[in-house]
Amino acid sequence: MKSLLLAGTVIVATTAVGLADGLYWVVGNHATNTCDIVTSNPIVDGNIWFADGPYNSVDDAKLARSTIRQCPKDQPPADNPK
Repeated sequence: MKSLLLAGTVIVATTAVGLADGLYWVVGNHATNTCDIVTSNPIVDGNIWFADGPYNSVDDAKLARSTIRQCPKDQPPADNPK
């Protein structure tokens, strides 16, 4: 029974990590006063003051960034997520 539970836990953990690949988040960065698109789940702390997402594509993240009121409107396009 214990081995079955362990196997189930391992399968769930690897599936969750696999599903996180290819996702994008929009984050507000106090240090640079920009909204960045990142590829890892952000941790909101001193410099990162908000996070929105996840999105399935960079285009979806760019569209979301354009609708977030706190993001500067004159921000250059981010073709390479961080």
